[in-house]
Amino acid sequence: MQFTVHSVSGCARAGLLVGTHGQTETPCFMPVGTLGAVKGLTWEQVKGMGYSLVLANVYHLYLRPGLEVIEAAGGLHSFIGWNGLILTDSGGFQVFSLGRLMKIKEEGIEFRSHVDGSKHFFSPEFVVEFEERIGVDIGMVLDECTPYPATYEYAKHSMERTLRWAKRSIEARTTDKTALFGIVQGGVYEDLRLKCVEELVKLPFDGFAIGGLSVGEPKEEMYRITRLVAPKLPPDKPRYLMGVGTPEDILEAVEAGVDMFDCVMPTRNARNGTLFTSRGKINIKAAKYRKDFSPPDPECDCYTCRNFSKAYLRHLYASGEMNASILNTIHNLHFYAKLMERIREAIKGGYFTEFKREFLAKYRGG
Repeated sequence: MQFTVHSVSGCARAGLLVGTHGQTETPCFMPVGTLGAVKGLTWEQVKGMGYSLVLANVYHLYLRPGLEVIEAAGGLHSFIGWNGLILTDSGGFQVFSLGRLMKIKEEGIEFRSHVDGSKHFFSPEFVVEFEERIGVDIGMVLDECTPYPATYEYAKHSMERTLRWAKRSIEARTTDKTALFGIVQGGVYEDLRLKCVEELVKLPFDGFAIGGLSVGEPKEEMYRITRLVAPKLPPDKPRYLMGVGTPEDILEAVEAGVDMFDCVMPTRNARNGTLFTSRGKINIKAAKYRKDFSPPDPECDCYTCRNFSKAYLRHLYASGEMNASILNTIHNLHFYAKLMERIREAIKGGYFTEFKREFLAKYRGG
């Protein structure tokens, strides 16, 4: 994998990430295709919006359809019919969210499947092997996702285990075709985060992620840790803020120097009837839209906004029509794609701070 920063505006960076199966401009947002599909859309639609890097999840793919099926298909790209870049989350967050169905050991994580209750085990070595064998472009290493709130001692032990697992992950890799990203943990404690960065950057990772945020902590805590950590990461490697987030979150993190983002929000919110627009979020379920024949966002040129009204989208949602989720998802992912495009243009033009201020004023003002 190659990464080049072409422009800067303050700490914000615009660059190009090149992997085995293509390239993407940064800052970029990755649509979440957990099981090898973005819910409600075809890959042609996703590609048509300008996306060239998507996210899948090791935990879910391991359980269904399993390594044997994906390998027999010729790898994940071939299996799902996507010819762009793929990043896989290690599944650590999903495993930790299992609570009592999960047990952390120094060797790895023992857990029970949420599908059928069967017992399984993930080690750092196995996660790297899985990601290499299915042929993804970027693999996240197994880490211990520190919850919020967590005591200082818990966060410290968690961070130290993440570092030990990171070293084992590097030792386990067998190819450079799958890039590996290390993950910074440490909760909301600044000294732990800085210690984790100090040790992690000594390892030959291809990129670095900030994990353990967007797990319930106040927004200002997330912004504080992001502003602390991002500038300390190597300037010639991509920086990824995991599981984030809203347009406001993305703008704050880009300003701190983050290059990559993912979040289920645009797709999940779409299925729940919430649309992102240039003037903030709207709830299409609201009765006030029953006879509103204007587009969801007059400033948007997506297929949904060019062809359908709020009244029609509300009708589809209220009727339980499948097209409600599809049309809402088209709009939300288009909105995120255009936001990232405008962010990149602002960085290249040297006016990112002004763009951020003007965008948020309009977005929050409704």
